[in-house]
Amino acid sequence: MKKGVFHFSTTQTILLSFLLAIAVGSVLLAMPVSAADGTAVPYIDALFTATTAICVTGLVTVPTFSTWSLFGQIVILFLIQIGGLGVVTIMSGLMISLHRRIGIKDRMLIQDAFNLNTLSGMVKFIRKVIAGTLIIEGIGALLYMTVFVPEFGIRGIWISVFNAVSAFCNAGMDVISEDSLYAYVHNPVINIVTILLIVFGGIGYIVWWDLVGALKNIRQQKIKCFANLTLHSKIALSMTGLLILAGTVAIFVFEYNNPLTIGGFSFFDKLQAALFQSVTTRTAGFATIPQEDLTNASAIVSLLLMFIGGSPVGTAGGIKTVTFAVLIISAFATMKSHAEAELFQRTIPKHAVSKSVAVVSMAFLILFTATLLLSAVTDADALDVVYETVSAAATVGLTRSLTSSLNLWGRIIIIITMYLGRVGPISLMIALNTKKETKNIIKNPTEDISVG
Repeated sequence: MKKGVFHFSTTQTILLSFLLAIAVGSVLLAMPVSAADGTAVPYIDALFTATTAICVTGLVTVPTFSTWSLFGQIVILFLIQIGGLGVVTIMSGLMISLHRRIGIKDRMLIQDAFNLNTLSGMVKFIRKVIAGTLIIEGIGALLYMTVFVPEFGIRGIWISVFNAVSAFCNAGMDVISEDSLYAYVHNPVINIVTILLIVFGGIGYIVWWDLVGALKNIRQQKIKCFANLTLHSKIALSMTGLLILAGTVAIFVFEYNNPLTIGGFSFFDKLQAALFQSVTTRTAGFATIPQEDLTNASAIVSLLLMFIGGSPVGTAGGIKTVTFAVLIISAFATMKSHAEAELFQRTIPKHAVSKSVAVVSMAFLILFTATLLLSAVTDADALDVVYETVSAAATVGLTRSLTSSLNLWGRIIIIITMYLGRVGPISLMIALNTKKETKNIIKNPTEDISVG
């Protein structure tokens, strides 16, 4: 390697691409043309908004619908789409559309970005991801229009498109009002469409194609759909369904008589609001009930759901459903003195267990540090602070009305936390590790220790 020439690894390239997108977005949003009143928004707010959009989080220091002009909102929408799909996917899609060759380095970038196990079929994979995304977002926008166009007229089309992209990308930003979707807590169309978009985006692209393949096999060979799925898809779907159901039941019970949230609702609306809260905590960030009015029990349930997040290779954040499942299964296997963890009659690879432990450990470290620092610069309630940092690290976007009141240092802490949550703690550690891996010929002796 020549002196003075930098060669970035694929992981470093991905991390830097997100930083570059945030930088460009923040400059565009800091321009007077991006502000609704023509007066440039303070750069820290432009930077915060660009970061929350690229990191598909949804925490905002200024109201999206009233602060930004149409140009500013379009910039935010593009940033959300780039953040949801990933900079690498967008660039690869442009290269494909221009009939440019996807080289081995580009394929390695795609492999790293989507955490894939093979370099084959990358072009087809990118095409399917982009096409599938646009189709689902388009259907979502059309369904939203049945409500928003009659209510807002021609502006309802823009609201529908913005909400569809934001919901699918699990961003949680909207251009309706300062109160997210509070006004639509009783509207089944808005609730169902938003829930489906969140789940489709958060379940992961790998699961999409696996389900499609399984459904084809059902027609041809009459095999049960679930039995024909890969272990990854089985875990992702099972955990998603289990967490949504458990979250819905818990929130329904804990909020049933809470007059500040769903206490005065009909039985159906209580169930609908509880289901929405359970789903939106899976890193989506939309809200139909005030988060600060939740009971402590519901807030704790929401914190757990936010921390776990969605599934790998999707638009959601968090430690991911598969990671959580692997940890739980491994823990039970250890308690039962089993040599290996097994699920759905398959053995879970040891490297998957090790990576899961690393992901959760790093996530806890980031959360602890962010919570400690944010507590030091604000006098907010401890639960509000933890809610804010978990929401930022898991790229959720739900807040107990703390974000807009953060001081400069508080905003900087949340900006960094959102970025770390989006790129992933493990990716960051790999990117910062500039030492080449060396094989030790002589291994150190093993010595037993007491654990637990």
